[in-house]
Amino acid sequence: MAWRDAYKYVRGIAARHGMDSSEHREDQSLPLGGRIGGMLKMQMTPFIHASTNGSLMQIPDDRDTLIRAVSRVNLDMSGSLFRYYLATGDDDGQEKYLQLYQDDKGQVAELMYCTRLTRLIPETEEDQEAYMGEAGYGLGDKSYTLWREQLAGLGLDDADLKSVFGDGDSITYQRDAGDPQAEFVRPFSGTETRIDDAGGEHGLKQQVVFMPYARKLEGGTEFLLITTEIVLSQDGDSNKRGIHVDFMIGIPLEQDRVVIQ
Repeated sequence: MAWRDAYKYVRGIAARHGMDSSEHREDQSLPLGGRIGGMLKMQMTPFIHASTNGSLMQIPDDRDTLIRAVSRVNLDMSGSLFRYYLATGDDDGQEKYLQLYQDDKGQVAELMYCTRLTRLIPETEEDQEAYMGEAGYGLGDKSYTLWREQLAGLGLDDADLKSVFGDGDSITYQRDAGDPQAEFVRPFSGTETRIDDAGGEHGLKQQVVFMPYARKLEGGTEFLLITTEIVLSQDGDSNKRGIHVDFMIGIPLEQDRVVIQ
């Protein structure tokens, strides 16, 4: 029996015998005091500014503040990456999270609020290799272009399309990692472990391969995070496997504009 299964098994026995296991939390000592059930408060100024300058980011709903899950992303890089989920998107809803990068000294160095633009399923082996960066092209290319007709197909109305594209047909993001002159840079890879309750009973583990892209807006930057995710297990069930690619729009935030209560 794996350690994870053994821990759940012991806790199950404790529950059946009336023993209190609720005191232990798996979401302790996270940056900014993050925890499941915490309330995330963000100043809206950065979102309003981005929206008026053609960003694809929607202004967050005032009611969408409850942290429903937390995760740690272990990557082949120094420091630690955490995500505080306001919506996991497991039911094909709109995934939303605050992403935090903590440097190797334990200081929060970057904050970014992200929402899912769309999700696709790479159906062929060639597509999977491209979105895994295994073929030397695809995810990790120097730039990535979104087309007006693509976003029209996602339900953006004419006013939104006009705000984002103006009179053009496309917008282009530049890779935000590696040598800017290199045609291809191998994407980051690692695993994400997410827990959906304070005790760690429910959650998800997945392999992630991702690359950040960015474009300049007036007075700011908008990110396009492209992430290939291979689900390894969910709620301890390793049969729930699958692969998909998420396109997330991200807006950087200053730490003094974010509070977790």
